[in-house]
Amino acid sequence: MSALEAIRSVVDYEKEVERISEFMRGFVSSGKKAAEDGDTEMADATYPEKAPGKYVQQLQQVANRTLDTVEVALDDVRAFEISHSGAHVPFAFASSLAFRIEHNARSYVELFSKVVDRLLPEPDADAMQDAEADVMDVLYQARRDRDRRDNEALQAEGEGEGEGAVESFPAELKRRFVVRFVPRREQRAQAVREVGAGQIGHLVTVRGLVTRVSEVRPAMVVAAYVCDACGSEMFQQVKSRQFLPLTQCQSRRCVENRSRGRLHRQTRGSRFVRFQEVRLQELTDQVPMGDIPRSLTVHCIESTARSLNPGDVAHVSGVFVPLPYTGFRALRAGLLADTLLEAHHVRPLKRRYDELAAAASPEVHERLARLHRDGDAYARVARAIAPEIFGHDDVKKALLLLLVGAPTKRMRDGMSIRGDINVCLMGDPGVAKSQLLRFVAKVAPRGVYTTGRGSSGAGLTAAVLRDAASGELVLEGGALVLADNGICAIDEFDKMDENDRTAIHEVMEQQTISISKAGITTTLNARTAILAAANPARSRYNPRLTPEENINLPAALLSRFDVLFLMLDRPSHDDDLRLARHVAWVHTHGRHPGSADADPIDADMLRHFVASARARSPSLPRAVADYVVGAYVQLRQQHKSASAAADARRSLARSAVDSGISSSRSAIGATTPRTLLAILRLAQARARVRAADAVEIEDVDEALRLMDAAHVTLDARPPAADRPARADTSSAIYALIVRHARMLAAGPGAELPQIGYAEMLDRVRDAGFSEADFSRCIQQYEDIDVLHVNVSRTRITFVSAP
Repeated sequence: MSALEAIRSVVDYEKEVERISEFMRGFVSSGKKAAEDGDTEMADATYPEKAPGKYVQQLQQVANRTLDTVEVALDDVRAFEISHSGAHVPFAFASSLAFRIEHNARSYVELFSKVVDRLLPEPDADAMQDAEADVMDVLYQARRDRDRRDNEALQAEGEGEGEGAVESFPAELKRRFVVRFVPRREQRAQAVREVGAGQIGHLVTVRGLVTRVSEVRPAMVVAAYVCDACGSEMFQQVKSRQFLPLTQCQSRRCVENRSRGRLHRQTRGSRFVRFQEVRLQELTDQVPMGDIPRSLTVHCIESTARSLNPGDVAHVSGVFVPLPYTGFRALRAGLLADTLLEAHHVRPLKRRYDELAAAASPEVHERLARLHRDGDAYARVARAIAPEIFGHDDVKKALLLLLVGAPTKRMRDGMSIRGDINVCLMGDPGVAKSQLLRFVAKVAPRGVYTTGRGSSGAGLTAAVLRDAASGELVLEGGALVLADNGICAIDEFDKMDENDRTAIHEVMEQQTISISKAGITTTLNARTAILAAANPARSRYNPRLTPEENINLPAALLSRFDVLFLMLDRPSHDDDLRLARHVAWVHTHGRHPGSADADPIDADMLRHFVASARARSPSLPRAVADYVVGAYVQLRQQHKSASAAADARRSLARSAVDSGISSSRSAIGATTPRTLLAILRLAQARARVRAADAVEIEDVDEALRLMDAAHVTLDARPPAADRPARADTSSAIYALIVRHARMLAAGPGAELPQIGYAEMLDRVRDAGFSEADFSRCIQQYEDIDVLHVNVSRTRITFVSAP
């Protein structure tokens, strides 16, 4: 068998180092381009011919210890090559230095580091005289002084000029910087599954969702040892996750004396870097049909550490490298290896509201000012929420206030009063509840969309997992933690398990999650606004029942929502005609009708509007506070009067008459102290939308109107013309029981059989009655010896024929 022929590289790395040196010294930013980008200060600084170059300034900052990362933009490398190509036609990208860097990034990181070591200027101030001098600088200076004394002693003994005492410090030990490449602007961001073996060693850009972030730990890059026999120092470069420490000294003295000195590792003399492991997962739109999202491990070192948080959607650029398995996993894996991404550049796609407001261009500020000058910005922006969905104006206004929110109040004693607004949408299927939730989660900078059926308690709060790097038990945040300082949209809220649903109680008020699992006791922040959608318990909403019976959710949970809207699908000729025309327009033109306006409000403009509104913290004047107090007291009195009237009606008759009104007032519509806080939050959010510095009475009136509109829908019942005129509730339920028993009988004149209690209860519920009505009917007919129910309440028997 003949050996494989060695392939000689066509790249001359010595010339590459010269090209890199020329680029680092000679690149100067274009003043014209900087002026076009709006950076007038950079334009004035870089336009003069004698001004220092961009990377020369970076090198000076690295020397002064004010910068620890040298970011090399490949666009700058390409522009420098084109500008220095002379009169020749610019060469192809495949033959450029930028192309070679992009396809062999890890090697060129070392080449750039060597060039920086060579070109690094002297610092402006002596670091040794600084009171906060770095420990490594002090140790390095002491080592140089010791080596100089050893050289002088050897020269005095006539043993040559420093023979064997030549400075042997690794370059990594002396560097106080890292080199990072910024990808080209036209480089396409790929999905995790698109990055393959053909891109090993390449600089790639991956788009995904951050699902897990480890703690920042020190990673050793240079290990320092001290010999216990001769006192010499030895260094070992660490280039992998695991390494075999040195044990025997190989210095000149130990070799000559033939003494087997043992090496002891010195932590202070070694060099560590900040290391963080991030898990990047594919987005929903990147997953093919029938597949599951794939994940990729990202290693963030030094400047890229702490740049990503769970829940962020970002473009991560880095070097795609293989990671061989170690230990017993290597024996099982064989020739297989894992892959990871060494992060060089991170660009979040969804910026926080404060960052979005600070980065707004003058054009955006002008559009926002024009929007406020035109008036009725509240209604216009509300219509921009899911414009493809027809109607639901009050619901969209409530969602706009949810996006804007109210400022969080922090008391002197440390207690905080939440400013996030919680909204619940419940009603019939097919009224676009899920579409509204998806739109809001998409617009919000930190929006998480989940469903009740596919979420567990640990998935919503936090799960205990074992860290692959350290083997320790760590917490991985769930949907509510990922949506911190954002919005968590929960669809199919009624399908959640009761034990899982209790995890939301603390979040909706205290906005924290208390965890006590596997020896980990902590409190996580969940400062999120919850937008939930719930379907009725039995296909469609029954207005004759209370919302608790329809939605099948406890009142303690529903009362934590500031606004609860009931979205019914009632047949109406005019409304159905407008809805059909709207849907036909969208399908015909491929856009909503409002997109043809002179100044349409798109999703990006909506984000800027919300960011601008959230930057304000409107105050509450004394007069407005008194008005809120009076309105709250009036609401409490109205609720008291309504409850007293309902009690009086129940006392007049033994069974409630089926007038379409519930037998008792719903606990959801009750006015509680939480209602007062909801009014204040909605009013402050309304003032933010108006770009006002103080809350006015009209803001309180709008908050009361929204809450009243929600209560009207909660108390909705069918018109009298749609309700059949029938006898009392007990008689109607008894007629249903008899009809069902006759269907089960053997013949027309046969004896009525026993029927199941649970089966009959379901039929009674489907007919629009509650369980309390059914129990009351059974009790009444048992008293007159018509029906009999066994002790276990599983069978109903007819005592006398009907």
